[in-house]
Amino acid sequence: MRIVIVTDAWEPQINGVANTLKATRDCLLMRGHDVMILSADQIKTFACPGYPEIRLAYRPYGMVAQAIEKFAPDCIHIATEGPMGLAARRYCVRKRLQFTTSYHTRFPEYLRARSILPLEITYRWLKWFHAPAKRVMVSTPSILANLTDRGFKNLALWGRGVDTDYFKPGPRDYAGIERPLYLYVGRLAVEKNLDAFLKLKLPGTKWVIGDGPMRAVLEKRYPDVYFLGIKPQDRLAPYYNCADVLVFPSRTDTFGLVMLEAMACGVPVAAFPVEGPKDVVVDGKSGVLKESLFSACLRALRLNRDEVRQHALAYSWEAATDHFLQNLTPAVESKNEGFLRMVLAGGEIVRPWPQSAGSR
Repeated sequence: MRIVIVTDAWEPQINGVANTLKATRDCLLMRGHDVMILSADQIKTFACPGYPEIRLAYRPYGMVAQAIEKFAPDCIHIATEGPMGLAARRYCVRKRLQFTTSYHTRFPEYLRARSILPLEITYRWLKWFHAPAKRVMVSTPSILANLTDRGFKNLALWGRGVDTDYFKPGPRDYAGIERPLYLYVGRLAVEKNLDAFLKLKLPGTKWVIGDGPMRAVLEKRYPDVYFLGIKPQDRLAPYYNCADVLVFPSRTDTFGLVMLEAMACGVPVAAFPVEGPKDVVVDGKSGVLKESLFSACLRALRLNRDEVRQHALAYSWEAATDHFLQNLTPAVESKNEGFLRMVLAGGEIVRPWPQSAGSR
């Protein structure tokens, strides 16, 4: 199949959305599909307000329209709700092309955390954005239930995976590290709730990997914490293996790929019992979920690292790509859906597309 994926999150960004799309693209190419990524790095950009390191496309409609027309895709997926996504949505609606979307990021909660907009206003806009999509792909059952309750339609699950060949148990460096070692990996922004972790009077050492608008403030506020900056995904495994616990303090993430990466290395997770962690972590087995993050961190130290890794092995990018393909819809309604179901290697026909999980 010829598949176009339109996204505002792509290289050189380092985040869960970009990593998910790159892994999905790679799996699709390995299966013989023809994939075109339309992203902001292909056009003039401007700095995202509040996130100057993120570049957004400036007036991308012409480029997006021309690229889609030339590529003539069988399926169109709009991955994000930024300028690139808006341009692709506008084009598809104008041309009466069918498309799918995905909901990766809880923007309403992020904007509320910054005291910018009330939840209801942002959710109303998001419902408008996703309303024409034949399917809206979400990462977990919790997010699906939440959006269903808010009136979103045509919801379907699209799972996530982890590269367990790279993220795996490895050598642990004990030299000069006061144990236990607590690790955070992710953006340094207000919505990530870093203070809930960094203020804890835990024994041992705290490492923070990542960057973002809160970095300078956090470094000044917590001088005893080691801020290591951004590390490319393909260099993270040694840091995970060095850690005793991955701490995930966010209350607003839709998934949290870093939890899977850590678990695949055998590192237990300490997090709040909220959407995201509840869908990834098996409490008491691969991590500890408690409203007291302090207690969760200490209890996670007792978990068996081999058992933690076993839980991560249930997630694969191959299975996640199966979900993605099964949720796609033909751009032109008259096309034979039977052809589009032949998406697995060797021409095997996957099970029929599920009913829209969110419609009821």
